[in-house]
Amino acid sequence: MFISPMLLQTASGPFSHNDYIFEPKIDGHRLPYSQQAGKVRLYTRHNNDCTRQYPELQLPFDDDIILDGEVACVDPATGVSDFESVMSRFQARREDKIKQLTATLPAYYAIFDILMYKGQDLRGLPLMSRKEILAELTLPSNSFGVVPYVEGDGEALFKQIEKVGMEGVVGKRKNSVYETGRRSHAWQKVINWTYADVFITGYRKQEFGWLAAVPSGSSGKLRPAGIIELGASTIHKQAFRGVAQQLVKGEDKEFVYLEPRLQAKVRMRNWTKSGMLRSPVFTEFII
Repeated sequence: MFISPMLLQTASGPFSHNDYIFEPKIDGHRLPYSQQAGKVRLYTRHNNDCTRQYPELQLPFDDDIILDGEVACVDPATGVSDFESVMSRFQARREDKIKQLTATLPAYYAIFDILMYKGQDLRGLPLMSRKEILAELTLPSNSFGVVPYVEGDGEALFKQIEKVGMEGVVGKRKNSVYETGRRSHAWQKVINWTYADVFITGYRKQEFGWLAAVPSGSSGKLRPAGIIELGASTIHKQAFRGVAQQLVKGEDKEFVYLEPRLQAKVRMRNWTKSGMLRSPVFTEFII
């Protein structure tokens, strides 16, 4: 049984409040876990069945249950979840590939909420009551864990998250009910952004997107680093168009290419292993 998960709003920055608990944000993908009549099904937040991709999570609890959490692959050297690794697991389709990755990139299910248990719908209970029930569960294996939290002091937790390079912090109101399928201010995320300076080397002809490049090693030669699709206001876009017309050096079916004279600051989740910007957001032009 799939239940559409409650979604997060974005906070302006780290905060502390006695009415909230604060959890580390796990860098994986959302995973509603459903056990009905003893049968386990795993889903993405968009109701795509991904049960077969995670054999180590197809283990039953002592009774029917629906859980909310995040599936991750944890780097054993750092203890930090690796988004690219879990995406490799999620995208695997062949049985032999799934078997191989289960051994080399084991998945971990980080549970942060319980929605139904033993035939009872728990979504109307306050968050802290649901947490108490969750804490009493016997977990099926070491591939399952409950996300820890602190009460009140979100800023202190965020400082710890920054030091170890984790994705961020989630603040949740202690009395919040579970708002199925809704984005709610009762749950707020604070992302531990990474910042970079880039050159804008082109733009898409159709939907909005600026090509970003960064210097490569000691040579200083620019290499592609991704496409900036978010963060630019109407004023920024107008200013860009006014300058870009003077910098055009070529084009193809999809892009117009520019002399690399425009620079911008972007924020992002992190650098990918291949040296690309992960989810870059425009912040400002560098003058």
